[in-house]
Amino acid sequence: MVDMPDWIDKSEEEIEEIIVNLAEEKDKSPSEIGNILRDKYGIPNVSEVLGKNMVEVLVDNDVEPDIPEDLMEQLKDAVNLSNHLDQNPNDVESQRALSELESKIQKLSKYYRRKGRLPEDWRYDPERAALLVQS
Repeated sequence: MVDMPDWIDKSEEEIEEIIVNLAEEKDKSPSEIGNILRDKYGIPNVSEVLGKNMVEVLVDNDVEPDIPEDLMEQLKDAVNLSNHLDQNPNDVESQRALSELESKIQKLSKYYRRKGRLPEDWRYDPERAALLVQS
């Protein structure tokens, strides 16, 4: 058991229940859950209170997102940049930015495939990314 700060009036089980509830019913991302815990419940850092980070809590309760949050944000940026380039094909700075962003996505997806958070056959595809971002 981890030493909890005096101002936290919730037990570890109650905190985990709040996290799972926010992830399942409210469909919040791990960072949004962390902000809600900080602002509404006065819990500054989940890992200090529970001894494990937010994603570990979500994985333990089988409510982790299909695609990790940081990768999804990169995919959203790539889709937005692709849409911009469709309307502005001569924007060479954005073309380079998209190339660099797609490289980051490749590296991040390779990392998550190695860690088991993504299926081994998962690959970045701009059309599929656009569909993922829409849903």
